[in-house]
Amino acid sequence: MIKIYHNPRCRKSREGLDLLEKSGKEFEVIKYLEDVPTKEELRQILSCLSISPENLVRKNEAIWKEKFRGKLLSDEEILEAMIQYPKLIERPIVVKGNKAVVGRPPERIQEVL
Repeated sequence: MIKIYHNPRCRKSREGLDLLEKSGKEFEVIKYLEDVPTKEELRQILSCLSISPENLVRKNEAIWKEKFRGKLLSDEEILEAMIQYPKLIERPIVVKGNKAVVGRPPERIQEVL
């Protein structure tokens, strides 16, 4: 099953969702600001993306700049920050099996379809 971690207020995320809808494939929408991923779910996503937690963080978010920028954080601390402040999680993320992409630009979603 394809999953999209989606923020309806984000234009890129809406574009990614539109792409999935047009694909005709079944998928599940996870509004991750409401249904915050667990640390284990984030680890799984990171594994599928083959990136470190820091590379999944939206560093231009005010909360990152105010609370975390310039600090030396462990992967665990970054995971905790993303759980506490899910706005920090890059979006949209599309996962299919053991493959995933961050849909920026949204056309990257084609890589997992």
